[in-house]
Amino acid sequence: MKTVTFSGLRNNAKKFFDAVEKGEQIEVYRHGKPIAIISPARAASNRWQNASPLSLNGVSLSQIIVASRKESK
Repeated sequence: MKTVTFSGLRNNAKKFFDAVEKGEQIEVYRHGKPIAIISPARAASNRWQNASPLSLNGVSLSQIIVASRKESK
């Protein structure tokens, strides 16, 4: 894992983000203390595309929400 000061990251952001894009992690320090770890983003999940729609027997979701709000008053 590479380390960099906050000002070093700010002054050389492209260099460090290029490294992150290649899979490296960067630990950022401010005043000698670690404040952040920058790591590559996880691959986007497409689970929502395979999900089936929410269905409730007999009552629409909006009706359940309205009823719940009325009960909490």
